[in-house]
Amino acid sequence: MSKRPNLLLVFADQMRGMDMCCAGNRQVHTPNMDRLAGQGLRLTNAIATSPVCGPNRGILFTASYPTTTAVMANDIPLPEGRVTLGSTARAEGYQTGYIGKWHLDGMPRDKFTPPGPRRFGWDFWAAYNCSHDYFHPRYYRDDPKVIEPGGYEPTVQTNLAIEFLQQRAGAPDPFSLILSWGPPHDPYDQVPSVYRDQYDPAKLLLRPNVQPDSNNPLAKGLECRRVTADYYAAITALDHELGRLLDTLDKLGIADDTLVVFTSDHGDMLWSHGLMKKQTPYEESILVPFIARFPGRIPAGEIRSLPMGTVDVAPTLAGWLGWTIPPQWEGRNLSTALFQDSDIESVFIANHGCYDEAVMQHVAEWRGVRTRRYTYAETVGRRPWLLFDNQIDPFQLQNLVADGRHSAIQTRLRSMLDQWLERTGDLFLPTEDMMRHYGVLDLWKKRELEMHPPGSMVQPATESPPR
Repeated sequence: MSKRPNLLLVFADQMRGMDMCCAGNRQVHTPNMDRLAGQGLRLTNAIATSPVCGPNRGILFTASYPTTTAVMANDIPLPEGRVTLGSTARAEGYQTGYIGKWHLDGMPRDKFTPPGPRRFGWDFWAAYNCSHDYFHPRYYRDDPKVIEPGGYEPTVQTNLAIEFLQQRAGAPDPFSLILSWGPPHDPYDQVPSVYRDQYDPAKLLLRPNVQPDSNNPLAKGLECRRVTADYYAAITALDHELGRLLDTLDKLGIADDTLVVFTSDHGDMLWSHGLMKKQTPYEESILVPFIARFPGRIPAGEIRSLPMGTVDVAPTLAGWLGWTIPPQWEGRNLSTALFQDSDIESVFIANHGCYDEAVMQHVAEWRGVRTRRYTYAETVGRRPWLLFDNQIDPFQLQNLVADGRHSAIQTRLRSMLDQWLERTGDLFLPTEDMMRHYGVLDLWKKRELEMHPPGSMVQPATESPPR
């Protein structure tokens, strides 16, 4: 290896961990994700610490919990001065770049993020705060004039990433590039026909826990099989773009010098348990893909079940790359533990705010733990809500929380949750109380007023029981 290794971190938005061929869903065409998994490591228990866009992106980039950053809801800006994956890479002598969806600069969602501290260490910048209009791609560079190139957004973003790789392949300093795609996040039908035509909705087998006839307001006017087919088509579109990136690394002769990671910020319910999108502790919401390839450092074809949360990603990447891990980071470096018999049992999962889809679907604020085998969650007031044995009930059809035969394991999981709440300084309060305590209530109210003006479909959270 002629220089320090490079980093290419690619992640999708709202992509479920089970929806790759290599993860067992043979209905989805993912030859390049499968190829990457065959050449590296795939985790079966990669978990979104907080399964909603802004908070989990804040966790991913700062390796810190929302109780530290105060990014507890979408559109709460990441506070300046946080030590991020970008600033750490820059301090390690890396050429840094960020391309795609950002969603950490507050409101409005189309705002320009200027060069400087609001970019948190990423120098090359071709990003947009938040948009999901995939046939109308937009991004900013270093001035406030938005660039609108036309085409399909993931292709445009991948082209930018390939140009970055080509320009820096021969540079003396290593690079650290983040590429953040928007799909398969809705709108589900914004996928080129070449990918949509690969899927026949009538032939799809839906997950056994899908309830397509629910009264969910998010599902009205949508057709379950067609949407699922489009969701898979979007994943296949991303798979094609991933293949282009891998081929570029090969052509430039830097594949062996580059740690490549593919993941997502959270999943999508897609009618499982009658719900849509995210913000729940169910597998479809919290389980994300995580594939890492690093020739000579990560054995090829590895499949590991150690639970890893989003908060652990940056420290683990730093461990593989040989970086000094910042003391401010709260996640765990699992770069070695992943390949050993480890006593690591659980990851913390949380939804700190009840808003957007959670409000519409009557999903209250919750905290929980996810182990290799179990999922346990409570709502505000420390009320037990869900307990699933994922080993014997992988589709989570039987809630064991009121089953006395499982009281011992529930007690043990509750104790784990106690430890996580203490470790993260989480007061486990209702949404507004949490926002007030962490000093972001005014920001959140302004966000709510802009996103959900009076008379809109989404209204403030109520005391309705959770689903």
